[in-house]
Amino acid sequence: MASSKSSLAMFLCLILVVLSNVVLKADARAFFVFGDSLVDNGNNNYLATSARADAPPYGVDYPTHRPTGRFSNGFNIPDLISQAIGEEATLPYLSPELTGEKLLVGANFASAGVGILNDTGVQFINIIRITLQMQYFEQYQQRVSDIIGPEETQRLVNQALTLITLGGNDFVNNYYLVPFSARSRQFSLPDYVVYLISEYRKVLARLYELGLRRVLVTGTGPLGCVPAELAQRGRNGQCAPELQQAAALFNPQLQSMLDSLNSEIGQNVFIGANIRQTNIDFISDPARYGFVTSKVACCGQGPFNGIGLCTQLSNLCPNRDLYAFWDAFHPSEKANRLIVRQILQGSTDYMSPMNLSTIMELDRATNV
Repeated sequence: MASSKSSLAMFLCLILVVLSNVVLKADARAFFVFGDSLVDNGNNNYLATSARADAPPYGVDYPTHRPTGRFSNGFNIPDLISQAIGEEATLPYLSPELTGEKLLVGANFASAGVGILNDTGVQFINIIRITLQMQYFEQYQQRVSDIIGPEETQRLVNQALTLITLGGNDFVNNYYLVPFSARSRQFSLPDYVVYLISEYRKVLARLYELGLRRVLVTGTGPLGCVPAELAQRGRNGQCAPELQQAAALFNPQLQSMLDSLNSEIGQNVFIGANIRQTNIDFISDPARYGFVTSKVACCGQGPFNGIGLCTQLSNLCPNRDLYAFWDAFHPSEKANRLIVRQILQGSTDYMSPMNLSTIMELDRATNV
């Protein structure tokens, strides 16, 4: 009898330990990621799409030295943010490993090829468009609620940090995808940008409705300066002017829209990250940042290694840290580190209204 009582007591203690671990992990700050290939960490591995990074040499510098679905030689921007805030990396939402307590860390819903508009990236066929990413986030909240209950779930979501990266594909894989594209016939470039910003505002307002209260919103990089555009649209190694104009129009209007949303809400929910300026810094003066080139991709073929996909048959540079671009469109891990450094510590030239380090300090002080 005494033995059975002892066993029962041990069993109850074990349950309490498990429950306390769940609550402790719920106290840690969850991290959610939405967007495109700049932040996708493997969702497209689970989809029948050509927009994938699940074959070598992708991942050559990742700790496992194997492809993960990240469009990088190593870590991408969400990985580096997770490391900076002391949290483990989020798993792709479609990963079968994302169950139980791992859900409390957060989730990555991003999918390579998507844009603000649902007709962006149609050539990739099966990708998780932003409307579906947000539906998955609702599904995620229900799954977490089944573990820690609805009140704790709401608290986890309200206190979470979120990153969203959209917009580049709406130009590269939509407006400028082919000559006389449907969108370019429908809109002049300035009018298209206004339309994109109005649609993006709806996306961000929906994220707020879904409970997110700290959202990092990145602008586009200097779209005309990536190796693919140098190879296809640039002249004599100069950035493609039409895509540069697109980025120059889009980014200031994005920040104005974020300021307007924050004003309506009455608090700084949306934080603008001017990654265009960070990219311009190392593209215009690569040597200052330890790069030998900001024009030629490490992996690829053709002019500037900017034609086609990065595959095992491509040219591959021996030292990725010397290249600002990993493939025809995506920064190297080292360039991603420069981008995240500005997200963390950058002045208002890079982060508006404040950088991530300031946000973390404020939120610790006020406990959101």
